[in-house]
Amino acid sequence: MPITFAIIKERKNPPDRRVVFSPEKCQEVIQKFPEAHIKVETSDIRIFKDEVYRKKGFEVREDISDCDVMIGVKEVPISALISNKTYFFFSHTIKKQPYNRNLLQAILEKNIQLYDHETIVTKEGNRLIGFGRYAGLVGTYNGFRALGLRDTLFHLPKVETLPDLEAVKKELLKIKLPNIKIVLTGSGKVAHGAKEILDHLKIKQVEINEYLSKSFSEPVFCLIDVLDYNKRKDGTIAEKHDFYTNPEAYESNFMRFAKVSDMLITGHFYGNGAPYLFTREDAKLPDFKINLIADISCDIDGPIASTIRASTIAEPFYGYDSKSESEVAFNAKGAITVMAVDNLPCELPKDASEGFGEMFIKNVIPAFFNGDKNGVLKRALVTKDGKLTKRFSYLQDFVDGK
Repeated sequence: MPITFAIIKERKNPPDRRVVFSPEKCQEVIQKFPEAHIKVETSDIRIFKDEVYRKKGFEVREDISDCDVMIGVKEVPISALISNKTYFFFSHTIKKQPYNRNLLQAILEKNIQLYDHETIVTKEGNRLIGFGRYAGLVGTYNGFRALGLRDTLFHLPKVETLPDLEAVKKELLKIKLPNIKIVLTGSGKVAHGAKEILDHLKIKQVEINEYLSKSFSEPVFCLIDVLDYNKRKDGTIAEKHDFYTNPEAYESNFMRFAKVSDMLITGHFYGNGAPYLFTREDAKLPDFKINLIADISCDIDGPIASTIRASTIAEPFYGYDSKSESEVAFNAKGAITVMAVDNLPCELPKDASEGFGEMFIKNVIPAFFNGDKNGVLKRALVTKDGKLTKRFSYLQDFVDGK
């Protein structure tokens, strides 16, 4: 059965130039799936101009209301939602984010089938698509940019002024880092993106015991996962599944890294109920050594005590004074320099869009034409027939305003 997909205009502020499918990826879709048709909603902000889609043979128009499936990146404003349609976008509702309650209510009222990009997962619950790698790449670059500016060591241009990832990596090869120790958290796409930058800079990776006990005459980094910086309160053996099931039985063991590290890059996912990596009290301790944090995970007032707000692409850095627990200049003496931009992939819209489209073509589009044989669409569907699906019924009290 033919299906018409619409590439919708991004309407959220600040403007987001990313798109799920580049013109080339659109061509790939229709070549691989002859029953797929694609129309493009006109946009003056998209990284790929309307004209480029037209040249590749796609219809670009103001009105896409005759399409079946609407594909976007960020939340669609309520006023722009078209009733009785199928939508894909990051709704930022599945963790009961209060600022988007009315969006989810409107989606239900308008009888929209919502697939959230975050809910597109394997049977085991692992994310199949996302911008994580690009958040890791850009966030780590920004961390080094902050170091260069703060300590007047080198000057890196803003990522948004560079054409693509290749140019970003070229700029990094011009810098020389001091002998700093860097701790990187996480095991997913964000952490892998961050590690890609560290490896590109040929920063030596060292094992935990060596990292904690030795000094080095070159920059080094250590990659740590949840059981490296959390321990069971009762002293019994920690186990990953147990940590995710019973996070309240654990406490942070991160201070052993904070005592020997200069820089922290966060690539972890923080789950509700898990211990904070470090608290405001921890940051006051005289042996807390970290003075630069690229907080890519960016949970406000959460596991990273110095992240008191998100920063912006325009003003990416601020300082955290641990004594007064307040914001200061990013280069203030004795402050922790914080990079906490919460929309990092927007700085690299072309590469991020192409990478995202690749994952979408591989993992999502086939499901429309093979009877969803792997259950990808079934697992990802948040709303149907004006109701929450069984998998997302836990959101009902949130929808009801309770």
